[in-house]
Amino acid sequence: MKHKYDLKITNGLIADGLGGPLFAGELGIRQGRLVAVGSAPGEAAQTLDAGGHVIAPGFVDIHTHYDAQIIWDRMLTISPWHGVTTVVMGNCGFSVAPTRPEHRERMIRTLENVEGMTVAALQAGLGAEWPFETFPEYLDAIETAGIAINVGALIGHTALRTYVMGEDATEREANTAEVEHMQKLVGEAMSAGALGFATSKAITHVGDQGKPVPSRAASFEEIRSLAAVLKDTDGGVIQATVGPTLSYDEFTELSQVSGSPVTWTALLAGAAINDGTASEQLQRSEALIAAGHRVIPQVTPRALNFEFQLSAPFVFEAMRMFRPVSEADHEGKKRLYADAEFRTRVWEKLDRRVPETFKNGFRGTVIAEVPGMPELGERRLFDVAEELGKTPVETMFDLALDSDLQARFRMPVANHEEDEVEELLLSKDTVLGLSDAGAHASQLCDACMTTYLFRRWVREKQVLSIEEAVRMVTSRPAEVFGITDRGRLEVGLAADVVIFDPDTIGDLPLKRVWDFPAGADRLISEAVGIDAVIVNGEILRRDNVDCLPADGPLPGRLLRNGHARQLAE
Repeated sequence: MKHKYDLKITNGLIADGLGGPLFAGELGIRQGRLVAVGSAPGEAAQTLDAGGHVIAPGFVDIHTHYDAQIIWDRMLTISPWHGVTTVVMGNCGFSVAPTRPEHRERMIRTLENVEGMTVAALQAGLGAEWPFETFPEYLDAIETAGIAINVGALIGHTALRTYVMGEDATEREANTAEVEHMQKLVGEAMSAGALGFATSKAITHVGDQGKPVPSRAASFEEIRSLAAVLKDTDGGVIQATVGPTLSYDEFTELSQVSGSPVTWTALLAGAAINDGTASEQLQRSEALIAAGHRVIPQVTPRALNFEFQLSAPFVFEAMRMFRPVSEADHEGKKRLYADAEFRTRVWEKLDRRVPETFKNGFRGTVIAEVPGMPELGERRLFDVAEELGKTPVETMFDLALDSDLQARFRMPVANHEEDEVEELLLSKDTVLGLSDAGAHASQLCDACMTTYLFRRWVREKQVLSIEEAVRMVTSRPAEVFGITDRGRLEVGLAADVVIFDPDTIGDLPLKRVWDFPAGADRLISEAVGIDAVIVNGEILRRDNVDCLPADGPLPGRLLRNGHARQLAE
């Protein structure tokens, strides 16, 4: 007997992904697609009882940095743990393709700073011979290897400039021939299936040898020329990270010349990365959208807390005085931290001459861990400094030096005032992004953003309804990024589904593990309340445990130009 469905999900409350009210119903899935939504009469090869819990579309995370990790981790941990069935990578211009063989070491050292991974981990994970050079080859390599969840990729400006300009990429603007070469590569990437183009002018984006990442050396005219390539392609989106000479006016122009939406990172409460308060920035964004401009800020429901060691002081690297630190090796960094004049200059800067938001963040710094001194764990840096009769900078540097730079500190950078965050989340004109999954692996973990949203903002604070929260992590991000075949529970769409218990769904406290290549560490958060994660009709996870072996066939699809090609009919 031939079954009507490959998989049938019964006894659930269906959230359609568009914000409509929950309704009792069933799903029928055949050959990776939804063939029945609401009522699914008939037999199935496999039936899954949702137990009265919520049946929702698979969650979509539009701001990740899995570009390198995907080469060694086909499961893309930890995103599917938290109900994510689709990710977008290449954000901020940090794709790993195109990369010439002679530029691989340079790319790795750039990723070391901006993604918080060690060189050893990246070298071990990517291998001596990367399975790609060009962007089309990169997409083919991902598709050939197979992936657990769906992936869309942006072509990154930093990789483009390095490929075309070599060492000059960080030093100067591109000439006409170089811009034309980059335009050709963007066109090739879009033809191969890129979701769009990504760039950054963020002052925090510091790469190899402490130099600004290549995209920061580009003129706006260069960025404009690359964005214009999307005008003649199959859809596309521009993702931009805000910074000097790249803000609202420029975003508006990029949208006009490309015919594509521009989504920028990030509209954060209490962060001095753009002009005006978060509320003022939101009002300006809403006015632009009301005027017909598709310029959409990304927001996040979580406080941005960076855990760092002074061996990689990411939170301070935007400060010019830290340039020598970024350029120095391990011993050179220690000499600078021990220098009395350097200590004085850093304290004067942090105490008097930084924006109030950054100053407040530094005041909130916590000593996360000092090897051999457990009594200092989770204590405020300023309190310990006062007890010792030192400045906070002296205390931080001394603790770092006493531990050979192994001491860890945690600093709130933005979004720690929830009243301000609430306004950003409730706006119809923002989109949830900036999980940064795969980046800053040893410094933060916001890949749990989706389950955090349900725990904190739906269940605990009761600011969002379940239906609205589901919309925010499914159809809304899919809509902004042109992902057309998922994000909603509708007949004919891909069968990406999450079943969760609204009374328990959430994220667990961060913990540090050493499971990256070369034994490198990262922060992770486990999920609770996720009953099942289904990708293209196959059950990937049940009760927070993988159902498929990482070394076997996996159900994820590469989303070329926003959809899976040749999905089974």
